[in-house]
Amino acid sequence: MKKTIRIGTRESELSIAQTMLAVQAMKLADPDAVFEFVPKKTLGDKILERPLLAFGGKGVFVSEFEEGLLTGEIDFAIHSAKDLPMELASGLDIVGVLPRGDERDVLIMLADSQAVSSQRESLTIGTSSLRRGLQIKELGKFLWPGCTINCQNLRGNVLTRLDKLEQGLYDGIILAAAGLERLKIPEKRAGRYQYRYFTPEEMIPAGGQGVIAIEGRKGDALSVIPETISHIPTMRQLKAERLVLKHLNAGCHEPVGIYCQEEVDGLSITGIYGTGQILNRAAVREAELTELQGLKGTGTDQALELLAFRLAKKLLKGIESSGGMKA
Repeated sequence: MKKTIRIGTRESELSIAQTMLAVQAMKLADPDAVFEFVPKKTLGDKILERPLLAFGGKGVFVSEFEEGLLTGEIDFAIHSAKDLPMELASGLDIVGVLPRGDERDVLIMLADSQAVSSQRESLTIGTSSLRRGLQIKELGKFLWPGCTINCQNLRGNVLTRLDKLEQGLYDGIILAAAGLERLKIPEKRAGRYQYRYFTPEEMIPAGGQGVIAIEGRKGDALSVIPETISHIPTMRQLKAERLVLKHLNAGCHEPVGIYCQEEVDGLSITGIYGTGQILNRAAVREAELTELQGLKGTGTDQALELLAFRLAKKLLKGIESSGGMKA
């Protein structure tokens, strides 16, 4: 008898596309399983006129799914990892991740926009992210010298945000590259936009950006399925990024970006963290930590914990002593 596995997903096109990718991967691990979608509309999907930090932060996209997991209504929930709060509900865990997609942020303007080349006194950029807002203001000093960058709140799914750009409400908007690619926006809306992709060094992404995470119950026999297909390097990066967020005790109320990557001699993590208009930047490389020289292999839990602790300490120290962004 085939077993039915119930998958919780938000109702947006991007969420469904990401859930399809996760299900396709899990089908490879268990071809006989039948997957049933259980769509849910979260509090974050219902309240679009207010910034997230005004009514609960990241948890507003997750709480309904965690309740469903704990009651047995669903077996797994599929999330954009950057939407997950630092602490998951007791008894739940990230039981698998897909290979990381494009982690970059993208500035999108209309194809016929002259904002990039003209001598504008000010530009209105749509973003609900404090992290993106402060970074685009810093980058704007070089992209548009002498131009004032005004960031305005932007909520809704990807298509809604693009529609608002086309309605002329913003000169540009900032979105995650992975979402654009998973929805095939450059192909489906060909010729309508111009894109400026920021490297992770130019605009540090949110922790977990580009990662599709599968949340499930700890110790559940079904968890062997996502565990089998989980991408080990991506899981290491995600663990490191989430550990930094945990040490910073960061939520949606502070501008924070964390990006971990694999290098030849180990992992490296770069981060930004701020309070108000103060934004500090720091980096830590696994190869530089002499305490780890006796460990076998890279990316161990001990190494991740030490990397995260060191980066968080650097970022917090920088905020205490700095009056602005540091390189």
